[in-house]
Amino acid sequence: MRTDSSPGTLPAREHLPAAAAGTPVLDVVIPVYNEEKDLQPCVLRLHEHLKRTFPYAFRITVADNASTDTTPLVAARLAAEIPEVRSFRLEQKGRGRALRTVWSASDAPILAYMDVDLSTDLNALLPLVAPLISGHSDLAIGSRLARSSRVVRGAKREFISRTYNLILRGSLQARFTDAQCGFKAIRRDVAQILLPLIEDTGWFFDTEMLVLAERAGLRIHEVPVDWVDDPDSTVHIVRTATDDLKGVLRVGRALATGSLPLDRLARPFGDDPRDRDIKDVPKGLARQLVGFCVVGGMSTLFYLVLYSAFRGFAGSQIANALALLVSAVANTAANRRLTFGVRGRGGAVRHQAQGLVVFGIGLALTSGSLAALNAATSDPGHSTELAVLIAANLAATVLRFLLFRAWVFPDQNDEPTSSSIVVASHTPTSPVHQAYAAGPYANASYGNGNAYGNANANGSYGNADASYGNADASYGNSPYRTDQFRAGDVADRTWGDQTTRLQPVRPHDSQDPRNPR
Repeated sequence: MRTDSSPGTLPAREHLPAAAAGTPVLDVVIPVYNEEKDLQPCVLRLHEHLKRTFPYAFRITVADNASTDTTPLVAARLAAEIPEVRSFRLEQKGRGRALRTVWSASDAPILAYMDVDLSTDLNALLPLVAPLISGHSDLAIGSRLARSSRVVRGAKREFISRTYNLILRGSLQARFTDAQCGFKAIRRDVAQILLPLIEDTGWFFDTEMLVLAERAGLRIHEVPVDWVDDPDSTVHIVRTATDDLKGVLRVGRALATGSLPLDRLARPFGDDPRDRDIKDVPKGLARQLVGFCVVGGMSTLFYLVLYSAFRGFAGSQIANALALLVSAVANTAANRRLTFGVRGRGGAVRHQAQGLVVFGIGLALTSGSLAALNAATSDPGHSTELAVLIAANLAATVLRFLLFRAWVFPDQNDEPTSSSIVVASHTPTSPVHQAYAAGPYANASYGNGNAYGNANANGSYGNADASYGNADASYGNSPYRTDQFRAGDVADRTWGDQTTRLQPVRPHDSQDPRNPR
C-alpha cells in the first residue's frame, strides 16, 4: 500500500469558471488493450455525441497499454484525423496504470474514463460530470445497481457484480453501490491527491480509488445508467475476481492498521461544512448526548442497586439520599471523562462540587416524588417506589445534562489545543503537474517538450503550460505519430520525491488554508 505524502491541500470546491476557447474542460480516457476492432467505432460515436450535446470543450484520449495488434495504428490515425482526439502508448499492461498515467499528465480540470465497448448509454455522460463542474462533488460514478438503472446482462455477471459489491459493503464499509462500472469521473485537483495513494494498476484500481476517497471524506455522486452487456468482452472474470478479492484484503489491512495518511487528507479535502465556524450552533452535541445516556443508564442501575441495599436497614428517604450521593459522585466522574472529554486532575474537585449541586436538584426531585407517594398511600410496595424513582430520575436526567453542559463542563470540545488539528502543507522538490486554479485554465499542447506548472503549498496553483511527451512511435509504415509514456515514469514515481510538512492549525485561525472564506 502506498503511503506517499500528498502533493498539497485542496481548495474549496467551486464551479469551474468559463474556459478560453479550445481549452478542454473534460478529458475522456479510453483505456484499450488489443481493441483494433472496437476502437474506431467507439471513438467516432463518442466524439459525435460530445460534439452534439456537451457544452464545453473536450478531449478524447486513447490510452493504449501495450497492445500487440494494430490498436496503436488505429489510435494514431484517429488522433491525426480528429483534432479532439489524442493517443498515448504505454509499454506495460494494466487499466489502472493507464488511467493513472494519463490522468496525472492531463491538464483538463475534469477527468473521466469509459470502457471501449460503450456498454453504458452516453446520455449519462453529462449528468456524470455536471456535479464535478459545478463544484458539488469530487468524484462521480455510473451505477448499474441503482433502482432507476436499466441493465441488460446475463445472470452470471449480475450475480458476480452484486456479490462483489456486497463484499465491499461488508468488509470495507463502502457506501457506493457499483465499484466496477466502467464509467467514472474525478476532478483533477482531487486526482492529484488520491492517485499517489493507489497501489493497484489493474482492474481493482477503481475500487481502491473509491474506498480511499470515501474514507477521506470526499463526496461521491452516483448516476443511474442504462447498460447493455458486451458479449464479446475480453475480461477474464475469474482472474479479475481473484485479483479484486486480494485487493480488498490489502486495502482492508491498510485501513485497519492505519498505514494510510487519510487523517491528513480528510481535513483539507473540499469545502466541508463541518469545518466552518458557525455561531450559536453547539458542537459535539450528538456525541455528548450518546455518552451521557450511556453513563446515565449505568448510573441508574448502580443507583437502584444501592437503594435496594440501603433500604434493608434505613427508611426510603435516607436510602434514597445515600444511593443518590454515591451514584452522583460516580456519575460526575464518568461524565467528566467519557462524555465531555476532560483529562487530568485539574478542576476535578470543583467539578465534583458542582456535580453535588446538580445532585441536590436531583435529590429534591426524587425526594419530592417519594413524599408525594407516601402521602398518597401509607404503605407503598417496593416495586412502586422503584417505578416512581425511575420516573423522577428521568426528569432529573434532562436537567442534569443541561447543567453539566452549560455550567459544569462548558465548551470543553469547542476549544481544541493547537496540536489537535493538523493540515498537510506541501513543498514540492521538483516540478509537478500543474493544478487547476480559480482563474483561466492552462493551455495544453501535445507538441514537443515537456513542461509542467509548479503547485504551491497553500492550495492555489500555477498557470503554466502543460505539454505531453516528445516521443515518436512508428508502427510499420504508418505516417502517424503517437505520444509514448513509460508507465513507471509517470504512474509509479510521479510523487515519489514529494515532501509534506505538518503544521498545527486552530479551527478559528484567520490564516487557516482550509477555509479560504
